Amino acid sequence: MDNTTIKKLLESVQSGRASVEHALNQLKHLPFEDLSFAKIDHHRHMRQGIPEVIFAEGKKVQDVVRIARSMYRSSKRVLITKASKSIYTKLKMKNAVFHPLSRTIAVQGAKEQNGHILILSAGTSDIPVAEEAAVTASFLGSRAETVYDVGVAGIHRLMEAKDSLHSARVIIVVAGMEGALPSVVGGITDKPIIAVPTSVGYGTSFGGLTALLAMLNSCVPGIAVMNIDNGFGAGCLAHKINTLSPA
Repeated sequence: MDNTTIKKLLESVQSGRASVEHALNQLKHLPFEDLSFAKIDHHRHMRQGIPEVIFAEGKKVQDVVRIARSMYRSSKRVLITKASKSIYTKLKMKNAVFHPLSRTIAVQGAKEQNGHILILSAGTSDIPVAEEAAVTASFLGSRAETVYDVGVAGIHRLMEAKDSLHSARVIIVVAGMEGALPSVVGGITDKPIIAVPTSVGYGTSFGGLTALLAMLNSCVPGIAVMNIDNGFGAGCLAHKINTLSPA
């Protein structure tokens, strides 16, 4: 439940279109709903501008479904990350969309996408993490453009996206292996850059640790670095930057 929803509810009570009892019923689960095994934070969008999102990995399928249904009753919107096809099947929500590549399930995301977030991946193996960022940003209400397979081994491919690099408000760069692409992009644009290391690579990539350290040690100033494979976090941060009001 967000500020707009609560405002409309209170205005309905004020005008007489809704009863006080109806309003109390709608608000009774604020700030959270206790399901015994989980406490659903229906209040989060009001505090943070981003609703609570379900991280499905490690949870029982039936628990994820129950949490999702509780969220949907309150806000009519649900985003599930690290999800599975079995969760999608048992969810049984007609508006749910399963994105198998990013392992996300989105139900009734934002009706409009505004601004411009550009999401780059170094290689095709990095696309699942990039897609998680794209689905997340779109769900929250940002317009996300994706350009994939533009890594440093064929850096000339990046130049085809020069118009997008210029017009984007914020850029997410997803890379595994040696994690060099964010530094390259940072050297040719003045836009905020969010770097996401992935666990893609041979043995000495150490499951993404090499890429993470390379991004943290970039000589390009002002690059924000997410945790390994954290496309969701990148999508959230990019959305917040994208929707900042001009000074």
